[in-house]
Amino acid sequence: MKIRLLFVFYLFSLALFGQDFNETLKSIRTAEATSAMKKMLQKANANTGNYDVKYHRLEFSLDPSVAFISGAVTTYFEAKENLNQVTFDLSNNMIVSQVTQRGNTLSFTQNTNDELVIALPTIQNTGVLDSLTISYSGNPISSGFGSFEQTQHEGDPVIWTLSEPYGAKGWWPCKQDLNDKIDNIDVYITTPQFNPSNEEYMAVSNGLEQSQKINGSNKTTHFKHGYPIPAYLIAIAVTNYEVYAHTVPNNGNPFDIVNYVYPENLGYAQASTPVTVDIMNLFTNLFEEYPFANEKYGHAQFGWGGGMEHTTVSFMGNFSRNLIAHELAHQWFGNKITCGSWKDIWLNEGFATYLSGLTIEHLDGNNAFATWKQERNASITSATNGAVYLTDADTTNVNRIFSSRLTYNKGAMVLHMLRKKLGDANFFQGVKNYLSNPNHAYAYAKTPDFISIMEALSGENLTEFFNDWLYNHGYPSYTVQWSQPTANQVSISISQTQSDASVTFFEAPVTLRLTGTLGEMLDVTLNNTVNNQTFLSSVNFTVASIQFDPESDLISKNNNVSLGINHTDFQSDFVIHPNPSTNAFYVVKPENVEVNEVRIFNTLGQLLIKTNWSPIINASYFASGMLFVQFHTNAGIINKTVLKN
Repeated sequence: MKIRLLFVFYLFSLALFGQDFNETLKSIRTAEATSAMKKMLQKANANTGNYDVKYHRLEFSLDPSVAFISGAVTTYFEAKENLNQVTFDLSNNMIVSQVTQRGNTLSFTQNTNDELVIALPTIQNTGVLDSLTISYSGNPISSGFGSFEQTQHEGDPVIWTLSEPYGAKGWWPCKQDLNDKIDNIDVYITTPQFNPSNEEYMAVSNGLEQSQKINGSNKTTHFKHGYPIPAYLIAIAVTNYEVYAHTVPNNGNPFDIVNYVYPENLGYAQASTPVTVDIMNLFTNLFEEYPFANEKYGHAQFGWGGGMEHTTVSFMGNFSRNLIAHELAHQWFGNKITCGSWKDIWLNEGFATYLSGLTIEHLDGNNAFATWKQERNASITSATNGAVYLTDADTTNVNRIFSSRLTYNKGAMVLHMLRKKLGDANFFQGVKNYLSNPNHAYAYAKTPDFISIMEALSGENLTEFFNDWLYNHGYPSYTVQWSQPTANQVSISISQTQSDASVTFFEAPVTLRLTGTLGEMLDVTLNNTVNNQTFLSSVNFTVASIQFDPESDLISKNNNVSLGINHTDFQSDFVIHPNPSTNAFYVVKPENVEVNEVRIFNTLGQLLIKTNWSPIINASYFASGMLFVQFHTNAGIINKTVLKN
């Protein structure tokens, strides 16, 4: 047995790594950005847009100790226009030896644009399905942090792939267009049966393992995946994995979570991965059944610090709970429904980040979730501008696309604020409708698609919300002034400033926590729709203090809560007479106080009138009962009561 001296240190360092959500998110963001960095300027090949890929049979042969792959890729494709040739994406250092169609050899060329151009023997008419097989081999060039990597772990050889977004062509002939999902695939991976230390090689890929067949000293492992998948989410890995599984009950239709782990990390992994079942159950209960429950979910360890959400099997640099939750979330948000453009990347990453937060809420409790939201808000408000939704120019900047502050954290908090605005029932049902929508399920969606579905479910016009929080920049800062004019009423005035001029006012529900002199507590949520808005809230205790946004549900910064002016001498200097009053009442005020506006409310907190200052107020058309009179002055807000007979 091989001695692995670094195991204890490595285990300890990974355990520490997994304890910190922010560090995990930083790692995820860095890894995802790095994987895209050298590929962002590449675009979908216009020459591959005239056909639709339906099926791949991917037959790969490789030895994990050698940076080399050979294979035969059979592709079924439907013509979108009359075709006399068909073009595949394939790096020009990969050598195509043969292309065949129904036993006939086809002519082809490879060019410096990483294209494989195949001449068809006859015209393939629009709507006709046909197939061909490409045989090829070569030493794939890794593009950035992935594509095709041959390396070692503790001296053992390993090969793994990571193709997001345009790295698949580096190791197999494909169509990289992010808007053409392949309906289904079969993957056959042939390797030596054993590594140089006589430990068995285990192969992993998308979908459900069908078989392992021994042929002399080689082994072929067959996987089948029956759901639509883009080329960049197809992945393979081979090394001397230890393999173990957890079972998800799934309401009587169980499936396995299969873990492929380096032997030196088996103990750490076995202690860390069982929580995947709990997270799977949580996401299923909140949203819908795992999208690929007929196959599997799984983890495959590979050689970097973050993770990659390959469909049905996330490739993992560690097994921290936050990374497990983030990559699992992508199976719904990213894999089942894929963002339709880089401008909409928040539909992948904002959701995955928020579901990591929901994991904290449900597994650790509300206090831990509040801390998580505070940390997101601290990140978001560390700069005064920045929108979640990207501009065309933004999509050429990988650091902007994968901004942890905007795409991940603000995207997540926008979802949370939408949840608070709509209520849990509407929010979660709306997301369920989004996931099950036939136009987007196992396909693509853009931001307007998501918004329209949430509007349809809730019955609310969300234009203002998304303009403020998603399309435009910045955040609000609040000033709250309060007073208690009567034993049963609290008057609260809310004003706001904005960090960026793109938003004139952030409409949002504002929650305040009222604490009484005897420790009583009451949370009130006020629908703040205009600046300098005043509310009257019922309370059955004497208020000692008010806390702003106690659960950190609102993106904001530098908020201030202060006791209102009516607790100063000005309160007694404002006099209303006669009180009770029948037809009119008179107001006496200090000469040095200017009244800008007078508002009168009934006992339900409804605004009855808003008028300019006058020392005489006509009360004849008010219903009998208690009235609350609010004076907006240059010295603050004064609240008085008068009884209308």
